[in-house]
Amino acid sequence: RCNNAETAPDHYLKDYVLSILCTRCECHKGKLESDTHAFLFPQPGTLNQAIADVKTLVDKEIDGSVHSVWLMAEVDHWNNEKERLVLITDNTFLVIKYDFVMFNCEQIQRIPLNFVDRISHGAFSFPQRSLLQREGEGVRVFWDRLREPTFTSRWNPFTTDFPFITFTYHPVRNVSDMFTALCDIQMFREQLKDAAQRAHTMKPVPGKANGVLVLNQNIHIDAYVGLMSFLGNQNKLGYSMARGNIGF
Repeated sequence: RCNNAETAPDHYLKDYVLSILCTRCECHKGKLESDTHAFLFPQPGTLNQAIADVKTLVDKEIDGSVHSVWLMAEVDHWNNEKERLVLITDNTFLVIKYDFVMFNCEQIQRIPLNFVDRISHGAFSFPQRSLLQREGEGVRVFWDRLREPTFTSRWNPFTTDFPFITFTYHPVRNVSDMFTALCDIQMFREQLKDAAQRAHTMKPVPGKANGVLVLNQNIHIDAYVGLMSFLGNQNKLGYSMARGNIGF
């Protein structure tokens, strides 16, 4: 079967076949490891097109000018990873779900910077009896410290009604210097804090404490089993990837 895959006329099809049939085959192990990022994740040209596309979604009257663009992985309350482009502007930060296969924006979330009141960063943690684990560090951005998620929201895997959002490194961060800069969550955290501080000064919210509190603490995910997140994260279902004729 490996020999048949080698004769595939299209090198993208060949890599896809190899990734399915030869995952445990030593003859292609090195090739698979070296080509995984190049085949499955955004290429520089694709990413440049995506950035140009999402910048057209910026509303000058609401958002102001764009300061920076970031490529992140969002981690939801059930530990699912989701690929996101994040823009920091004068007045808002925008979290965008972009399809790098079909070249279109599927979802946009706009958070006013003068509502951002807390940014925490650190390693991920889970409840004591949780079967889940996650390596690395994350950043969680809060914009309503007085509102806590309801019990129903915590246990609904499709809920988006949370007063915070969590990011971690995108898997391509070590592919090249360009991706390293785009995926730098520490630099993102600093720029977001500075932008939010400016927004608090320029447009203070009545009845709301001005300023941004930055905390170095664990990023807690209150999930226990997460079979779907395990399968989804292992297969990168939250990322825009070529899967035969289907893009996810």
